[in-house]
Amino acid sequence: MDSEPPQYLFPYLQSYQDPITIGWIVPLIIFSILIILTGLFSAGEVVFSTIAPEEIRKSSGLSVRSAKIALQLKDKPKKLAATLLMTNTLVRILLIIAADIMLKSLFGKETFDQLAVWLNVHIFFESLDTVILSSIISLLMSLLIISFVLVLFGETIPRIYATVNKVRIIQLTAWPLSVMNTILSPVSSLLVRWSSSIEDKLSETVGSGQPSKEDIDTAIELSMTGNSGASTQEVDILKGIVNFGDISAKQIMKPRIDVEGVDISMNFKEVMKIVKDSGYSRLPVYEEDLDHIKGILYVKDLLAYTHEDDNFQWQKLIRDVVYFIPESKKIDELLRDFQSRRLHMAVIVDEYGGTTGIATLEDIMEEVVGDIKDEFDTEEEVEFIKISDNNYIFEGKTLLNDVCRIIGENISIFDDDRGEADSIGGLILEMTGNIPSSEQEITIKHITLKVVSVTKRRIEKVSLIINE
Repeated sequence: MDSEPPQYLFPYLQSYQDPITIGWIVPLIIFSILIILTGLFSAGEVVFSTIAPEEIRKSSGLSVRSAKIALQLKDKPKKLAATLLMTNTLVRILLIIAADIMLKSLFGKETFDQLAVWLNVHIFFESLDTVILSSIISLLMSLLIISFVLVLFGETIPRIYATVNKVRIIQLTAWPLSVMNTILSPVSSLLVRWSSSIEDKLSETVGSGQPSKEDIDTAIELSMTGNSGASTQEVDILKGIVNFGDISAKQIMKPRIDVEGVDISMNFKEVMKIVKDSGYSRLPVYEEDLDHIKGILYVKDLLAYTHEDDNFQWQKLIRDVVYFIPESKKIDELLRDFQSRRLHMAVIVDEYGGTTGIATLEDIMEEVVGDIKDEFDTEEEVEFIKISDNNYIFEGKTLLNDVCRIIGENISIFDDDRGEADSIGGLILEMTGNIPSSEQEITIKHITLKVVSVTKRRIEKVSLIINE
């Protein structure tokens, strides 16, 4: 038997000499369009899974229409993920079909038939059906081409481009994704419901073995109860570590009303008086009010100039590196930022850019180890009166975190009712919706809060009773 393959095995060499026909150009155009679409959808998947709604709202490069559509898509991430999955799957099926038609048009179906005949005779010894083998060869070649093209042009390049051009990708994909989201809405909604039900069932079976933070807190208390050498402070430290990643900067900050700052227009004598009275090592410097902080004044920078007169230009000592953070930033992230930036203070701003307070490295550490006292601190930083083991009186501005730490409750006890409130007075305002009258009471689980004193603008003192 002749071991050399016949000459008709390579007719594609002759096909390049034939005039270009429309038979493979149309599938090639369709194939190219589909590659562009799958690249866009892959890039869109990267962007929409990583960009925050705040970035979309603040982006100046987005049109109002695209930003609105993008925010609507972000509102339902599971439905968007299902739409992207189905769209990419549909496009890739069409890619395989287009590639198969293009190859058969380019090389001719006879090429695959003849190659199948040769393979069936010389490799498989006529044990396979030639028609089936021809289809398999055509499909494998299509898959080989598609795999290379998809990895390069449908995944790698679009994803790299998307990471550095998020706004451009949103501008390009927002409207097409919205259209596909609407068209595929019945199917995607069904997929979301199925996946949610499966997730719930798995969480009931598998997730039951995952202890919650409340379970861990209870376990800590039980383990420490049996340990005679364990102190209350050790229990608090362990609980602080467990809850560390859930605490926001707003919950630990010193509120604006209590912030000690220096007006940039003050003379040197006035500045030194504030430094001495406050006892702080760092003070924010502002112009007109705390919404316009210009820098931070380090007290140690003043030591060499204490002999100067009132006209000394102390403003030259201001350090203009001010770290502004949103209220929602978690303190574990803030701690890492302090370490990397070598800072000890951050200014917390609200959604409008106004200063709401400041947070320091000491505030963060106190969430784990408890109050840190130095020579300038008063005996009790959190002012409260303990009437009995179950009865306390707090100032209205006392942070809920501090309240929970003092009464020995988990910080999540107020989560269902606190809303945006961070202080015990703010919690009462959140629940009543107005300035309450004196002696007014509210009950949260086994805790009763009673307004002791109130002014027209704020709650001054609150009585807290733990009901057995």
